[in-house]
Amino acid sequence: MTIVRSLLLFALAALAEIGGAWLVWQGVREQRGLAWIGAGVIALGLYGFVATLQEAADFGRVLAAYGGVFIVGSLAWGMVADGFRPDRWDVIGALVCLAGVAVIMYAPRG
Repeated sequence: MTIVRSLLLFALAALAEIGGAWLVWQGVREQRGLAWIGAGVIALGLYGFVATLQEAADFGRVLAAYGGVFIVGSLAWGMVADGFRPDRWDVIGALVCLAGVAVIMYAPRG
């Protein structure tokens, strides 16, 4: 259950960070206003909080692994929100990143 919890926290963190960055982008670049920017800043703050809920005690390890989740999540967000279509190299790179997440977070350590 620990790995499942960890994966759910990574997914929640990705939703908060990528969603927050997208809201700020929309507020500034697409001129949607301060409410979008403010919502984005709040979501980004929530991301920082969610990251602390991982059981692993090593900040560097958690954030390094999250980097791989962020890459995959960003591609997925682009597909859903902006109609982005990843090519095979994007998909291969995303799979490599997920493999890195698995090694960093879930490899047996003594």
